[in-house]
Amino acid sequence: MEEIKTIDAANLEVFSEVLQSLAATDRDIMVVTSDSRGSGKLVPFGQKYPEQIVEVGIAEQNLVGVATGLASMGKKAFAVSPACFLTARALEQIKNDVAYSDNPVKLIGISAGVSYGALGTTHHSLHDYAVLRAINNIIIVAPADNFETAEAIKQAAEMTSPIYLRFGKKTMPANLATNSNTDFKIGKGRVIQEGNDLTFIATGEAVLPCVEAAKLLEKEHNISCKIISLHTIKPLDTKLLLASASNGKAIITVEEHSINGGLGEAVASLLFQNGCSNKFKIVGLPDDHTVSGSQIEIFNHYGISADGLKNTALNTINL
Repeated sequence: MEEIKTIDAANLEVFSEVLQSLAATDRDIMVVTSDSRGSGKLVPFGQKYPEQIVEVGIAEQNLVGVATGLASMGKKAFAVSPACFLTARALEQIKNDVAYSDNPVKLIGISAGVSYGALGTTHHSLHDYAVLRAINNIIIVAPADNFETAEAIKQAAEMTSPIYLRFGKKTMPANLATNSNTDFKIGKGRVIQEGNDLTFIATGEAVLPCVEAAKLLEKEHNISCKIISLHTIKPLDTKLLLASASNGKAIITVEEHSINGGLGEAVASLLFQNGCSNKFKIVGLPDDHTVSGSQIEIFNHYGISADGLKNTALNTINL
């Protein structure tokens, strides 16, 4: 396998590099794109392995159908498309052709969340966790950093069940863990920082603001925060979550998704059905017309930022 970069990069770039390294020794790796070769950072893949990539054009339903056919014949099919279209326009195909028919397609939602920024609501994917959580037989993963991305793609390539992986566009740290945690397994959350006073549970690109907020809380208020990168939203790591709630301290979930049906509600359902009574707050995007702007401007507006999460933490602890 080719050496992968260890400097900060967009998770999509790491996805492309890992896929190229896998394809170098595995001709069963197949990529299907819907006019998304450029935005998916797959131009180098197509140049190196032209016989292992299929372009269907702007036709997301066909994308999933073709990938399903390839997977049903033993190929390791990666269907790559903007998350906003993949999990809306092609939802029926995901439900029936992939999940119901148990075809191990690797669905790659790119430019997810509010990565498209000023293009607005039509290009935001704030529904994907919710709709896919309601479909049986599909795993949902949103890596937080380059390390998680590389490990997730390598593990997904060998999986024999359907999986959806979600990626944004911005440059992310090589490894967010402050405790040198290099354990990664799909289905198991990753504790990237230990703490005793408050727990942040976040996923995808929303993990980084939690790390930044935790630094402020420690420095300014002597509040020690535990941070869990819950990269796998389905299935939940129930053992880790229940153990983390057992200290009775406040819990804040953070996601680049609607507050309806996503990470926060999944965690809340688990905890409170198991008798937990922790102070609890879901941070995400409200059920409202989303403001326009860059990803960071939208994050700041909705409090998915170092200062915003610091204030949410202080308010939650003092309820």
